[in-house]
Amino acid sequence: MPIGPVTMLAIYIVCWWTVLFAVLPLGMSQGDRERPTDGGAWGAPAEPNLKKKFITTTWIAAIVWALIIVVIWTGLVPMPAAIS
Repeated sequence: MPIGPVTMLAIYIVCWWTVLFAVLPLGMSQGDRERPTDGGAWGAPAEPNLKKKFITTTWIAAIVWALIIVVIWTGLVPMPAAIS
């Protein structure tokens, strides 16, 4: 195994956060909106659907993570040798 479980977890966390920032703006529209009266921010979405976006982020990040791990294990991207 070229990398350990902690490194694999770290790669997944980085993938998850990167995918989250790509998924967050999906489905948002900036059509005609009324001025918020409840103290909310003007640019805040009315329905953010965060649970759906977190679930989507999780499975897309798992696919990206699996592809990265396959690339590392097959040796397409060689890992540097340990310095002793």
